[in-house]
Amino acid sequence: MVAEGALLWEPTPSVVANARITRYLSGVGRADYDDAWQWSVENPEEFWTSIWDYFGVIGERGDGPVMTGTMPGVEWFTGSSLNYAENALSREDGTAVIFHAEDGTRRVITMAELREEVARVRRGLARLGVGKGDRVAGYLPNIPEALVAFLATASLGAIWSAGSPDFGVPSIVDRFTQIEPKVLIAVDGYRYGGKSFDRSAAVGEIVAALPSLRATVWIPYLAAAPGGRPPRPAEPAAPGAEHPAPAAALPQGEVLGWEGLRAEEGPLEFERVPFDHPLWILYSSGTTGLPKPIVHGHGGVVLEHLKSLSFHQDLGKGDVFFWYTTTGWMMWNYLIGGLLVGSTVVLYDGAPTDLWAIAAAENVTYFGTGAPYIVSCMKADKRPAGLTALKGIGSTGSPLPPEGFAWLTEVLPGVPVGSFSGGTDVCTGFVGATPLHPIRAGVIPCRSLGARVESFDPAGEPVIGEVGELVLTRPMPSMPVMFWNDPSGERYRDSYFDVYPGVWRHGDWIKIDQDGSCVIYGRSDSTLNRGGVRMGTSEFYRVVERFPEIADSLVIDTGQLGQEGRLLLYVTLAEGEVTPELEARLKAALREELSPRHVPNEIIAVPGIPRTLSGKKLEVPVRKILLGTPVEQAANRDAMANPEVLQHFKP
Repeated sequence: MVAEGALLWEPTPSVVANARITRYLSGVGRADYDDAWQWSVENPEEFWTSIWDYFGVIGERGDGPVMTGTMPGVEWFTGSSLNYAENALSREDGTAVIFHAEDGTRRVITMAELREEVARVRRGLARLGVGKGDRVAGYLPNIPEALVAFLATASLGAIWSAGSPDFGVPSIVDRFTQIEPKVLIAVDGYRYGGKSFDRSAAVGEIVAALPSLRATVWIPYLAAAPGGRPPRPAEPAAPGAEHPAPAAALPQGEVLGWEGLRAEEGPLEFERVPFDHPLWILYSSGTTGLPKPIVHGHGGVVLEHLKSLSFHQDLGKGDVFFWYTTTGWMMWNYLIGGLLVGSTVVLYDGAPTDLWAIAAAENVTYFGTGAPYIVSCMKADKRPAGLTALKGIGSTGSPLPPEGFAWLTEVLPGVPVGSFSGGTDVCTGFVGATPLHPIRAGVIPCRSLGARVESFDPAGEPVIGEVGELVLTRPMPSMPVMFWNDPSGERYRDSYFDVYPGVWRHGDWIKIDQDGSCVIYGRSDSTLNRGGVRMGTSEFYRVVERFPEIADSLVIDTGQLGQEGRLLLYVTLAEGEVTPELEARLKAALREELSPRHVPNEIIAVPGIPRTLSGKKLEVPVRKILLGTPVEQAANRDAMANPEVLQHFKP
């Protein structure tokens, strides 16, 4: 075990002097980070105006007020206009994108080439009738065509939405039927773990469920791979040529291939839109009920990503940015934001077999991934090598235990480890790191600039040094501009403002210390409450998953209001079975390191822990199942990575 808070890294005077945030603080006359954070949350109008001006955002700022109204009805930069794509494609030289696939494919795309491709696809989308406010949906892996299609969509003032092709058909239909896209862009299949998965029939089912479609565009991704299956639709020779239908005819509108979409050259133009004009639609996990379609605006995303990537990740021109993600996770949207600050972005499609090797080969300067990947490398002692250009590592998705911090510090000495926490809801982090802050095991160094994060006790009062509800008491411009098909805003208000009126409740447990550093303890709706002692599940997993015999785990407290329940620990074993000796060691460790109250009533071996498609443990749905909710009602199987394991959690 590594002590939470143990000092692992401190910035040198050189790191501080050369950090991008240092230059910004000097420019706005702030003494240090704490001074800047206090100013940013007490004077949001001044702070966000400084971000617009400091980065020279392309667009018209207008004469309207910077901020009007209160949460959840805040309006930002009234009268302004801009376009995300215009800002992302503002430079004309250098490398924009490096793409890797698990089969060894590598592509390098210059900024000039990216601009040309966006212009071509923009013209193709316009030819299909896509314009301002229309929706374009992508059923795409993390490939350059997904980025090009998004930027072309945004350049028109149209609205992008994506799902990864490993999503099941019902999961995609649940998402896309809500937003009624005009065009669907899809691959014929994808590769993962050395296997090819044909999705052409699935695309046919998706198209049949979307009567709003005017056209379907096919990308022959598998056909381009050795031994891959050919796409069902043939490629048209040129715009206006006959577009043959696939073998199983698609019922909705025109069918064409990617080459047909991009066949005509066109000028690279940008439709400037109001600050809060919808840019993309992201989705909640949808593990229970329909996924919430979360709409973010052009302006909020541009300002937030400029700030966060520059000051918290220390990224800019000349940097190479790589975060392991799929198009179905908000980290894809965050990754491509690297273009806004002039960085080269690395896209990777495939299984996470050796992400370190890609980072080393491409001289990545900032690498990010989910905490489970770091923990799995630590357990397997899979040590990175050759990362000579690396200046920072990011971790998100779930809390990184102190041991993960310490291991990374050991195998990558001198490289700070930044743990970040935020969400799809704001497409950024509320709390994170900067080059100015020391790194301590298991601790997130600071609250992000412009994010007034507080910890509320049950009475709704802010507390320091105690675990409470993570809330935001001031607005951020990247908060959703709305939920799609929620004209009254009721669904939006119920999602974040139902507990504390006018205060955003995020649903995480957080402890904030006097110096502004914090620790995230997991979801507050899956907390462990034993004998009145509340504890986040992350503390439990930290103890259990340290055991080499345990590959994964899930802990559930079945207690209800006023009634003590059973504490059940489910484990997936690396090998073997739960022996009396292993059970005794597990219980002893939990008793000693947590408390006697947190010794599980039962330890149960299961073949897998249920997770969402983005890798998060399904604690709440499993708890519902244990309390009597039928499996089919407790969780949306199509929003899961491994729905087959749910049956093992029936009471």
